[in-house]
Amino acid sequence: MKNVTVIDHPVVQAKLAQLRDRKTPHPEFRRLLGELSLPLVYEATRDLPVKSRSVNTPLARTAGVALSREVLLVPILRAALGMLDGSKQILPEARVGFIGMARNEKTLQPEWYLDKVPSRLARFEAILLDPMLATGGSAIAAGQLLEKRGAKKIRFVHVLASRHGIRELRNYFPKSPITVAAIDSELNDIGYIVPGLGDAGDRCFGC
Repeated sequence: MKNVTVIDHPVVQAKLAQLRDRKTPHPEFRRLLGELSLPLVYEATRDLPVKSRSVNTPLARTAGVALSREVLLVPILRAALGMLDGSKQILPEARVGFIGMARNEKTLQPEWYLDKVPSRLARFEAILLDPMLATGGSAIAAGQLLEKRGAKKIRFVHVLASRHGIRELRNYFPKSPITVAAIDSELNDIGYIVPGLGDAGDRCFGC
């Protein structure tokens, strides 16, 4: 799939298998989710724009680079809180905005309860974090909010995605890169990814 990167590294896939296991307790699930966010965000930021700079090492002067634009991490609450600490290890200087959405279990559509995103995003490289890209509803709604605030390019980072969710997201954001650890083929009748890993928020926080 164009602009979709699946990280098939053996360490990533081993951790994903642990994450999927229904016997994995929530503290371990939360740790694994944080650890998986590191390689996902590394890959998602591969093409961040940079500018040249000079660096004085203990021995000599050499050429280096620095990020040329600010980065905004946007976790979709609540499950993506488990991805935030790992992402901040890579990008400690990043700003953090929060979007809170809960899925209506009857309509399967996202319902807003929190919007803590800066009003002017043109200067930021925006990275949207959410463990699951299932129906695509939450990612699309969050991405549209970021666009309305002026975001020029949005990177979508998910642990798991369904083929349906990717297709839906592509309809609204055809050029945005999507980075995932795996793509599962199905959704069940209540919009959960199958085989998936269950409810990421419940498993991350224990309730």
